[in-house]
Amino acid sequence: MGKRKEESISKPGSHKRKRQEYTDEHSDESNEEENSQSSAEIGIIESIQLKNFMCHSMLGPFQFGSNLNFVVGSNGSGKSSVLTALIVGLGGKATATNRGSSLKMFVRDGETSADISITLRNQGRDAFKPEAYGSSIIVNQHISLDGNRSYRLKSKSGTVISSKKEELIGILDHFNIQVDNPVSVLTQEMSKHFLQSKNEGDKYKFFMKATQLEQMKEDYSSIMKTKENTCIQLEQGVERLQELKRLYGEKKECYKSIGCLNDMRNLLEDLKHKMAWAVVGEMEKEIQPIKEGIRAEEGNTEKFVRKLEECRVKVSEAEGKYKTIQDKLMKINEEAQALHPQCISLKADVQARRKAVNEAEVLYNRFNTELKRLGKDDEQLRKRIEELKRSANQVSEPEKLEKQRKIAHLRELLKAFHDEEVMIGQQVNQFQQAIYKCKEEHGRLRREDCDATQALTVKQKQLRELKESKTDTLKRFGPHIPAFLEAVETAYRQGHFKHKPIGPLGAFIHPKDAELTLAVESCLKGLVQAFCCDNHSDERVLQLLMAKYYPRGFRPQIIVNKFQNTVYDVRHRGVHHPEFPSVLTALEIDHAVVANCLIDVRGIETILLIKSSRKAREVMQFNQPPKNCREAFTAEGDQVFERRYYSSDYLRPKFLSKDVEAEISHLEKEIENKKAQITAAQIHLYSIENEIRQNEDHLHGHRRRQKELQIKIRTTNAEIADLENMEEHQSVDICTLEDEAEENKGKMESVKKDMQQQSRKMEELRNVLQVAEKKFEEMKEKINQVEEIAGPIKDELNQADSEVEHSKRRLQHYEEKQKEHLACVKRHKDLLAAKEKELEEKIAQAKQIYPERIEVSRTVKSLDAEMNRLRERINSENNRHGNREEIVQQFHDAKERYEDANSKVKNLKKFIMLLEEIMTQRFKIYRQFLRLLSLRCKLYFDRLLRIRACSGKMLFDHKNETLSITIQPREEDRAALNDVRSLSGGERSFSTVCFVLSLWSITESPFRCLDEFDVYMDMVNRRIAVDMILKVADSQHHRQFILLTPQSMSFLPTSPCIRILRMQDPERGQSTLNFKNKNDKEEDQ
Repeated sequence: MGKRKEESISKPGSHKRKRQEYTDEHSDESNEEENSQSSAEIGIIESIQLKNFMCHSMLGPFQFGSNLNFVVGSNGSGKSSVLTALIVGLGGKATATNRGSSLKMFVRDGETSADISITLRNQGRDAFKPEAYGSSIIVNQHISLDGNRSYRLKSKSGTVISSKKEELIGILDHFNIQVDNPVSVLTQEMSKHFLQSKNEGDKYKFFMKATQLEQMKEDYSSIMKTKENTCIQLEQGVERLQELKRLYGEKKECYKSIGCLNDMRNLLEDLKHKMAWAVVGEMEKEIQPIKEGIRAEEGNTEKFVRKLEECRVKVSEAEGKYKTIQDKLMKINEEAQALHPQCISLKADVQARRKAVNEAEVLYNRFNTELKRLGKDDEQLRKRIEELKRSANQVSEPEKLEKQRKIAHLRELLKAFHDEEVMIGQQVNQFQQAIYKCKEEHGRLRREDCDATQALTVKQKQLRELKESKTDTLKRFGPHIPAFLEAVETAYRQGHFKHKPIGPLGAFIHPKDAELTLAVESCLKGLVQAFCCDNHSDERVLQLLMAKYYPRGFRPQIIVNKFQNTVYDVRHRGVHHPEFPSVLTALEIDHAVVANCLIDVRGIETILLIKSSRKAREVMQFNQPPKNCREAFTAEGDQVFERRYYSSDYLRPKFLSKDVEAEISHLEKEIENKKAQITAAQIHLYSIENEIRQNEDHLHGHRRRQKELQIKIRTTNAEIADLENMEEHQSVDICTLEDEAEENKGKMESVKKDMQQQSRKMEELRNVLQVAEKKFEEMKEKINQVEEIAGPIKDELNQADSEVEHSKRRLQHYEEKQKEHLACVKRHKDLLAAKEKELEEKIAQAKQIYPERIEVSRTVKSLDAEMNRLRERINSENNRHGNREEIVQQFHDAKERYEDANSKVKNLKKFIMLLEEIMTQRFKIYRQFLRLLSLRCKLYFDRLLRIRACSGKMLFDHKNETLSITIQPREEDRAALNDVRSLSGGERSFSTVCFVLSLWSITESPFRCLDEFDVYMDMVNRRIAVDMILKVADSQHHRQFILLTPQSMSFLPTSPCIRILRMQDPERGQSTLNFKNKNDKEEDQ
């Protein structure tokens, strides 16, 4: 360790008793701090100087070290004066020093004032206002003889920074200096009191005061007492508040009843001024939207121009596209039309060729049959000739003649049979062809009969529906419609629909001209049965209902269109013709939503109704169609476009006809005609069936005859063969047979030649037929290809036509919008000019009433109403008399008292609630803090006692607020623990030191001051106590320790952290102070 220093400080002006115990050179404080590992930076005492304080004219300045300082001197040398000056100089009360009850007692006898100067260190990052005070703060206190004191807080350079006590309190709080805490500054009197006290409650109070828990507890108790008093005051205040409120209400009614006539008149005049300018303000507000609207509309003009240009371009593009597709389709149609005559010609040629081939095949087959027959005959003739030649010599002449006659007769019969067989064969073919044709006719008639029967069923159903619709017109749209509409009504009442759906649309449509009913139905088609919904949510609900009443695939269309109560204004985009009406004008429509729906979906304002098809063609195709006209319908329901014409599928109106009886009569006639048609067809069928049966009977008879002839031919041939085989001389017949055989051969050769010729002819015909069929198939394929090409092109043409119509409608729409827009802008500008002129007149009138402009937020109507009320009240008050000033004063007084009391009651309630929350939390933390500090103190006390090989206990009883300390000295039996009161003076001083050091461990302060810590100690205990203090100081270089003792400290080790200050011995005759009676206590100023 470094060397130790000991300074000898004498009182200025007196050099009689000068003593210095060591002669080491004095080194600067800064050098000492450089040798220490770490030192305190803020709050420690650097120096102290006293003037005319207590019994000393001048003491100091004392320079203290940053760690451990011993102030040594005999009694009366001024040690306690330094400690007292430290307490008083840093704002402590006189009573806290136990040296006097008033500050004036510290002024030296014969002097008018006393001065204390204390220098505190102010370094490091936690320094207090370092930019103002620097590294040190000098606290100067001047105490006057009348007990008053004043402060001057200076920087290190001596500049006065502040003279307020609040600044000093802020410095002490910042440095955590507690001069009234016995742990920070333990005076001689406090130490003696603690040593001599035998009450455990006093020890507990000392512990509580040292840790400042006593102050905290007293503060809490004071707060809770204040809270109780506040609650009582609050209850009283609430009662008083009710009374004040009642009184205030009474005075307020009185005040309101009388009013202030002058104020009302002034208010009325002010309202007149406001009224004049309010009229101006409202007119300006009316003008501002008009100006904004004009600016917005003028900005939209360019948009309309761009839109119109875009629409014109689209119309041009759509028309060009339509023209291109139309030319392409016309070219393909021309090709197809050119191919059809060729196809018909080729078909007829194929049929003719096929017939020729069939006829050639029939003739060839006949030749072949004839050839086979002739071959058989030739073979039979050869055999017979041979037989005759063999038996010629054995047969007689008459027999031969008879035999030849019979054979000739049989041959004639045979030839007749053959001729009849050929004729019957031809008849069989004729009957077969007749039967085939009859069956084809029968099948066609049967199909026509089925179609007619189905049509009859449909018409009978329509007739039933028409008859039912006489009582309920809705049934014309289907027998289930009334029930379905009732379900819709029920769902609407139950809240399933936001808006009730409307339909069927045909129920709301009535043609003005009955002759155009079919045309209207042909135009609207399925829309007649459609329904209209306001939104998609209602559409989904309606679809679910339709699923219950309509079969799948037959549900009507649902149109979603926002419901409006007025029909669209289509005058600018609708078609107008002097002779023919549009669909819209030809109908009486019961509901605006239905009309708007048909305008949006079908565009009925752009469709003409023309009864004559010839006239329709003239209007739509021969000349330019009327403006805005897209299409037209004839009375027969035919649809006419500018370039196309479509025939109607409808013959009679089904839903919209007004004359139900006529429709019923017409249907009944159609049904009768259809029945007659079916009856006639059935008679015809019956006659054809009879004809088929007769032909089949004839065919069967001829086939039976054909079989009979074939049998006879075989029988005759057999008889001829038998006769020719008879063993008789037939020489006469041989020549005949040979001639016949030759003739037969000639026939065979002729038939063969005919067959060959017919075969070649048949082959040629077949080849020609194949060529014709091939040409016909190629033509059919070509026509099919053209038709396949034309199909998509037709779709494209329809699409292009729709695009043209859509583009024209858009163009027309925007042209109308532009016209409306320009007209609207002109109207707004005219209105603005009129309003601005009127505004100028109103401003002139307002300036006459009140020249300066007034900004008014109220409306003219409210101002006028208030002015009328004021006039009535003024008239009423004019008829009344009374002391208005007194009532007004009473009202204001009552109001002020009530509002003040109400504010106080509210603030007290909030304060009590907040205080309860805070105190609950603080009591909890306080108990925890008390327990932890007690534990730390006990542990540290026990550790310090063990240094002297003693043992002891500190027992805290927080409930009874007692602290008992028991110590076992080392020479006694450890089984017995003695109370502090049974110890010797030195042991009690040692225990006091241990207790104080224990308290040091649980409190925070930059310096510790201990007066006569080693009194009553023997050398052993003193040495142990000093060693403990040295050890604590060495472990806490950041704190300063100032120890006052009358004993010599020569045994201390040498260290730069230890500084010994020796006081001069007191002057003779001045060993005690002349204190006043302790009962004379005065307040510190």
